[in-house]
Parts: sequence; structure tokens; C-alpha cells
Amino acid sequence: MEQSTSIQERRLRGFAAMTPEKKREIAGMGGRAAHASGRAHQFSTEEARAAGKKRHQRPAQ
Repeated sequence: MEQSTSIQERRLRGFAAMTPEKKREIAGMGGRAAHASGRAHQFSTEEARAAGKKRHQRPAQ
């Protein structure tokens, strides 16, 4: 029965242990870094509209 006790005592680690605000802060840092280095893609209004149309034309899976 010792194993069931250790399972109940598990603690959250990494992102699971962070508050939503902290996760958002870290994600924002990555987004800003991607834009600063020129690797991020910004959709124009036309690109976003075309992607939405394309998505809604596919049959539901």
C-alpha cells in the first residue's frame, strides 16, 4: 500500500505548478523574442480571412 500513498503525495511541477499569470508572462516573453528575431509571422486581415474560409470548407472530422 506504500505505492498508493506516494501517488497521492505527488506535487505539481513545471508549468502545471505555475499560476496562469506566470504562464502568460513566459509565453509573452517567447512571443516578443520571436518577433524581435524576425521568426514570427503576423497574419494580415486577408490572410486570416482566407485561412478561416479554408478551414470552414473542410468536412468536420
